[in-house]
Amino acid sequence: MLNTEETPYRTRIRRLARTTALLICSLGVVTLPAQAEQSGPITFGAPNWPGVTVKTEVASQILEGLGYETETIKAETAIIVNSIAQKKVHAALGLWRPSQNGIIDPVIERGEAIELTANIEDARYQSAVPKYVWDAGVRSMADLAQHAEKFDRKLYGIEAGSVGNEIVSNAIKANTYGLKGWQVVPSSTPGMLSQVERAVSRDEWIVFNGWQPHWMNVKFDMKYLADPEGIWGKKSTVYTIVHPDFVDESPNVARFLKQMVVPKAVQSQWILEYGYNDRSSDDVAREWIAANKDIVAGWVEGVTNAAGDRSATETLAEQFGGE
Repeated sequence: MLNTEETPYRTRIRRLARTTALLICSLGVVTLPAQAEQSGPITFGAPNWPGVTVKTEVASQILEGLGYETETIKAETAIIVNSIAQKKVHAALGLWRPSQNGIIDPVIERGEAIELTANIEDARYQSAVPKYVWDAGVRSMADLAQHAEKFDRKLYGIEAGSVGNEIVSNAIKANTYGLKGWQVVPSSTPGMLSQVERAVSRDEWIVFNGWQPHWMNVKFDMKYLADPEGIWGKKSTVYTIVHPDFVDESPNVARFLKQMVVPKAVQSQWILEYGYNDRSSDDVAREWIAANKDIVAGWVEGVTNAAGDRSATETLAEQFGGE
């Protein structure tokens, strides 16, 4: 049976993380708390994004199941990367390439961080349509112009100034794909997806900024449009980064994090449960770990508990249930 009790220590750690996040937001602090000694908690840095929130919680619960202490500090990506460089945070699981190259590359070039693993490969961010629009023949951005009236010459995006909106706006200005005269409709992510939901309920045509992993890929039957002009760039990869010294100082944890590669469909499901169904990241992570021992076993192959006297697989079976 899965233990769902919150321990006093875990409660204190979560309060510390929340307090630290509030201080960062209210005071404009640009670095994070001093790095704990090796006997202290493994500290993760995470931006306030649904996917990385649950992914970090899954990693934390697995490590806690092995006898480690953990804490998660919420902050913007640039602050997190800077804090890893200064050895004040141990690991971050949500670094996107190529969109965050400008943040990641300088610290790697200075030898202050390394990419431990690509934890999600072939992530994507590009224009998408409902499957019924795809089935009607719109399979590429080059097909949009000939169906302009059905789309009302609108492409739905997220926040004004976002990378995706700028990509589409630049295509309109350059008349790429014959999009001159179209307009980007900015919104928030929930606002854009509410518009998609309304369109789908009425079988109306809509083209919008889509990305994967995200719950939209589970909730909607959708397709990504081909981009022969390459305006969206290459597919993205999400990396786990640590300070180079961490691998030598914490080889057991580093091995686990290196092997923690998440299927896109899994993270999309996490985001659906946490971001759409409004469940706590604690519950989503705990239930997923208990129900997916085969994936977790691959992540902890060759890893031991914190004491180093039992295998991780055996230890976690006791914590999360199993034979």
